[in-house]
Amino acid sequence: MKAKIILTTLIIIALSCENRQYFITEVDNPVFKPNTVFQSMEDLSNPGFSHLIEKYQLDTIFHGESDEFKRILLLRHWIKSVIGINDHGYPYPGGGYAEGILDAALGGRGFHCGHFMTVQNGIMNAYGYVTRCLGAGPGVKGKEGPDGHHGINEIWLSQFNKWVLSDAKYNHHFEKNGIPLSALEVRDEYLKNKAADIVLVNGPDRKVIDFDDEVNRSKEQFAQTYTWITWKGNGDYFSAWPDHTVMVVMVEDDFFTENIWIRDGEPCRFYANMEGINLIKDRELIEWTPNTIATEVTIDGASATITLSSDTPNLKEYQVKRSHLGEWETVDEILYLDLQEKKYELSFRTVNLAHVTGPEHMIIIDSN
Repeated sequence: MKAKIILTTLIIIALSCENRQYFITEVDNPVFKPNTVFQSMEDLSNPGFSHLIEKYQLDTIFHGESDEFKRILLLRHWIKSVIGINDHGYPYPGGGYAEGILDAALGGRGFHCGHFMTVQNGIMNAYGYVTRCLGAGPGVKGKEGPDGHHGINEIWLSQFNKWVLSDAKYNHHFEKNGIPLSALEVRDEYLKNKAADIVLVNGPDRKVIDFDDEVNRSKEQFAQTYTWITWKGNGDYFSAWPDHTVMVVMVEDDFFTENIWIRDGEPCRFYANMEGINLIKDRELIEWTPNTIATEVTIDGASATITLSSDTPNLKEYQVKRSHLGEWETVDEILYLDLQEKKYELSFRTVNLAHVTGPEHMIIIDSN
């Protein structure tokens, strides 16, 4: 009699599994925006990146820090501590290459913003942080104010799933409600109300300042710098040097069409070669999301297929964690599941060649 009861129980369990209807539960995952504008990216297999880390003992900067943003701020702070400002030192030593600039800086030479940008790009990419080079300027025809030009970087932060403006020359960035801002976001805030709702943050301790005594400039003046912004469309600024080719990307919005960019008293030189500028009307294309996963999930009865995709420069692998307490394991870009359990909660992430991980993307498959 006991054996019959056990057998009956097994049959009931089997039937209940077969009768389950599986469905996907909606999850608020990081938004994926594909890269359709920016072309070549840095090649992390280039030995120059590991050479930078070893030559300048950059690992010693972290002191065991594991937080992504804090590591980036510590690296930026080191760059600022090593390179002095000299905006009028032409001809500059170093050949425009990150290593040459650093060697000359350690020897006492100062540099302008473009050199800080070049070094920050090389060092951040050496640690696997996707970084791009930007130019910006405040000058507007018919309006009083500065009209210079500034070189800076944006760095992709996986923990915030966004681009963040990072100025190595002045060791600062902008934040709003504790969230670091991209260059376009700073521009939005300046054009809205002269940056009244954002703060200027200095150093790895993220000290809020309204005025930079070193260069005698206010938060508003710094924010005004991003009235006009250009991005280098080819991102291999370090690994392709000196054969890097320039492709300029700009946002084409109402402000762009209704105003003229003035630099050094004249219309910016880009106007002389508009064919060489890639004007982008959809700003979402500018703020594409490296390291971020998009998924396609199909369920057929008790089988599920999960297809992973991303625009991750120097992608090494995808990883999956099959439970909250599980370990991360390598997974193919297509995962097949034989559905037997009542509920599945799977987390996915990208890993690049420098072992930097992207934001987590969750898939929940439930049943009734």
